[in-house]
Amino acid sequence: MEKRVAVCGMGVISPVGNTVPEFWDSLVNGRNGISLIKDMDLQDLPVKVSADVKGFSPADYGIEAPLARKQDLFTLYALAASIQAVSQSGLKSGENIDASRFGVYVGSGIGGFTTIYREIEKMVKDGPKWVAPTFVPTMIPNMAAGHIAIRHGACGPCLPITTACATSTNTIGEAYRAIRHGYADAIIAGGTEAARIPIGIAGFCNARTLSRSADPDYASIPFNSRRDGFVLGEGAAVLVLEEYEHAKARGAHILAEICGYGNSCDAYNATAPRPDGSTQAAAIRMALDQAGYSPDDCLYINAHGTSTPLNDVAETKAFKLALGDDAYRAHISSTKSMTGHALGAAGAIEAVASVMALMEGIVPPTINLDSPDPECDLDYTPCKAVRADLSIAISDSLGFGGHNACIAFRKAE
Repeated sequence: MEKRVAVCGMGVISPVGNTVPEFWDSLVNGRNGISLIKDMDLQDLPVKVSADVKGFSPADYGIEAPLARKQDLFTLYALAASIQAVSQSGLKSGENIDASRFGVYVGSGIGGFTTIYREIEKMVKDGPKWVAPTFVPTMIPNMAAGHIAIRHGACGPCLPITTACATSTNTIGEAYRAIRHGYADAIIAGGTEAARIPIGIAGFCNARTLSRSADPDYASIPFNSRRDGFVLGEGAAVLVLEEYEHAKARGAHILAEICGYGNSCDAYNATAPRPDGSTQAAAIRMALDQAGYSPDDCLYINAHGTSTPLNDVAETKAFKLALGDDAYRAHISSTKSMTGHALGAAGAIEAVASVMALMEGIVPPTINLDSPDPECDLDYTPCKAVRADLSIAISDSLGFGGHNACIAFRKAE
């Protein structure tokens, strides 16, 4: 028998806030987390802006200084988000949940990029004997999940995933499946990324994927006819998913129900999306079908919406293929207009936004959408948030390699 799955806790570290209330308040009010790059020398690169996490201190989340000194930032972001989420959920391993039924699915698109860069620099300059013995267990992408499991005593399934920008939508979706089919009672699921370093910016810039705008307020402009690329962001987000009856039995506060997941591959190009949107639409349709979507639902879509010329058009086509005429009635927005694109963390950050939209009945805006692309002709909630009696929300993510993922949530009963 397939089980229902609840969302019982959330945590976030982002360019627009390092707690869920701060994050949500920023989104609703259209606050932009993008700023000029002032902390690194990019020499002749034309990229001038990024979306960095501000005011982050591991100590604020109870992360001990000796641990913080040894870990890459991607792990610290993930740990901080998990501490927020598990605290809100009220789960305590060995007390109200069996440790062997408590899992962690937290992934990263890149992993310990800062650590990799630093240790390679040491080796080139000073020789191999100066490479830190902690190099490998600090940089590998699964280490965030490992430290989260240690922190929370989660001895059940632990499955980090790396699917580029679809990473954390996949982790949440696969965690949903694992609970739905009885492999765990609760899973800490999400994603994390800290790739905002010179080599990361240089790599994306030279691949011609980043915006070259020098105006932080007009750089990440999804679905705008003037868009020219995404803005690199960073951060982490975590959701605690729990078997519905298990959550009810312990008196947990249920934030929303996760009720659908779709997963497909473009099998088309390593970096460009399939132009007709067909494979992306398949993932969206799978999630909607599992969720029992009907035209009577008031739907919110948190779009991948990267602000790249190819993505936004293909994604618009995918929504139309998946929803037909209903696509024109859906409330859609790209919160990347404020957060930038946090790669492997983006899907989880946007899942938190989707759950909050359902809980509050507010559709966050796509800021600076003042000149819509004629090919992106759906309701992308330009410039200002709107109120709506939402019943269902989906969040989709499209990653390099052709990875497509979509998750669906319903308003808590």
